[in-house]
Amino acid sequence: MWYTRAKRLREKPGAMRQLPENIRVLYFASQCVEPYVEIIKVKDSKRRQSLCSSEDSEAEEPEDQEEVEDVLPVLTHHSQLLDDQHLENLASHMPARTQGYPWQLVYSTAIHGTSLKTLYRNMAGLESPVLLVIKDTHNKVFGAFSSDPFRVSNYCYGTGETFLYSFGPDFKAYRWSGENSYFVRGHLESLQIGGGGGGFGLWLDADLYRGSSIACSTFHNAPLSTQQDFIVQDLEVWTVQN
Repeated sequence: MWYTRAKRLREKPGAMRQLPENIRVLYFASQCVEPYVEIIKVKDSKRRQSLCSSEDSEAEEPEDQEEVEDVLPVLTHHSQLLDDQHLENLASHMPARTQGYPWQLVYSTAIHGTSLKTLYRNMAGLESPVLLVIKDTHNKVFGAFSSDPFRVSNYCYGTGETFLYSFGPDFKAYRWSGENSYFVRGHLESLQIGGGGGGFGLWLDADLYRGSSIACSTFHNAPLSTQQDFIVQDLEVWTVQN
């Protein structure tokens, strides 16, 4: 709270200029001196209201919580793999250009079957980043955020926004190391994310059934899955809807 003592008026006794709306009179010292006033800020006004009762004071914390929740990606469909804790962890690593937009499900093995060709076909025409989420048969959830939608290409594509991640027991994100630009490469028979050093950070076959994950130079990651070679139990791909 801010207080100020007003300066003496150089006017006739009893004269007082009009006070701004955010100033409240506390008391008058004398007829020829401006009053002691209180400058009320918007935040101070809200804080004073919260101090009027214990209920209002407790209500301050949910406001902060709402600010955190506003940053979380909003999914337009139910996800079988992601919960709020997953989203909170991922949101802190996603680029600012993805915040504030809903995320749309573009591919799911539970809905569209297991086919890399279908995955590519569902992303035809997209220009937004995508989030790949995988759950293996050991119930571990991991995947990749790609700055570009997945497509078949003869060369690697993507930017330094791309990263790998894994959950369980703790969340870990592996960002671009800067050593190479082997971000994403799509083939009809496989999808590769990250490379260099003898393998791929994440690799999936044409049936989206078998995959592998090993350390790579692009992200300096640890293997994402429980074992280097894994079997896909469920897979989802989300994209920003803007």
